Amino acid sequence: MENKSKTENSDQTIKITALPEMVGLRLDKAIALLPEVETRSRASHLIDNSLVKVNGKIAKASHPLKATDEIEISLPAPVPTELQSYDLKLDVLFEDSDVIVINKPAGLVVHPAAGHAHDTLVNALISHTDDLSMKFGEERPGIVHRLDKETSGIIVVAKNDKAHESLTAQFKERSTHRIYYAVCIGTAKNLNGTIRSFLARHPVDRKRYASVIGDDRRPMQDQNDPPEIGKWAVTHYDVLARKSGLSYLKLKLETGRTHQIRVHLSENGLPIAGDSLYGADKKIKSVEQRILQEDLRSLPRFLLHAAELGFTHPRTQERMLFKQEWPDDVLTYIKKWGLL
Repeated sequence: MENKSKTENSDQTIKITALPEMVGLRLDKAIALLPEVETRSRASHLIDNSLVKVNGKIAKASHPLKATDEIEISLPAPVPTELQSYDLKLDVLFEDSDVIVINKPAGLVVHPAAGHAHDTLVNALISHTDDLSMKFGEERPGIVHRLDKETSGIIVVAKNDKAHESLTAQFKERSTHRIYYAVCIGTAKNLNGTIRSFLARHPVDRKRYASVIGDDRRPMQDQNDPPEIGKWAVTHYDVLARKSGLSYLKLKLETGRTHQIRVHLSENGLPIAGDSLYGADKKIKSVEQRILQEDLRSLPRFLLHAAELGFTHPRTQERMLFKQEWPDDVLTYIKKWGLL
């Protein structure tokens, strides 16, 4: 029989004899069945922080439960967030009790970081709703994936821990659908293809990422032979238009690494227009038309847009798909250049 008590510091303690449905399960899977724990990730967090005992002793996640096992779980008191709200009207494409889908504008940072402590999407979400997945008081409530500051487009946010765990698993298992569009400087040689590499911090410029280079001085591309550093990244692309030294690409992500599209395109001679960090400024001179060069230098952002996002709803299991066109100011440029 379950017995709950409050400690002096307001932490909650749960004491319970293994329930019939828990017998034979790993400890982490078993306690995730409890409504107070609810998810496997929360169970792992509690176990990793030595907050779960079996028969009076700290237990491992892999511990198989027996019918006579006594489980004691110390649930830490909620940690108040220090995040400040930011009064910004969000372009909400969909919202229910589990998720919120937003069309993020370019120029908006997703979560607090150096130089952006209070004017981020997370701060705006706190102003918009009280229902966000806090995941033990972390400073990125509800965030399961991100878009770079200058990337516009669709992002989904979790409003409770179950939704957070489900969406995180979908991104990890690569079952989400993600389509981006980009305008690049340079003429793509092939109409379609796939770029594969391991991505890691650039060895010299820590603001950038780069493909890990092998002994042959080329990006390592064998997933079965991983280097000591770097995460496997795969980007599929189709060239939709090529004109005046520019290429308009549709990109499908198989993985979602930091700066993945920007690195892959830049390293293949197609830096995204406006992306000075990855060499776009140096490439402008290759464009013959002077007026087009002036347009490229005047861009307020780099031209990358998260146009489609598909996922399975965490609660209803309905397959959902959202699409969003380029912002009008960018669309004007793309049409002017004859790419659309």
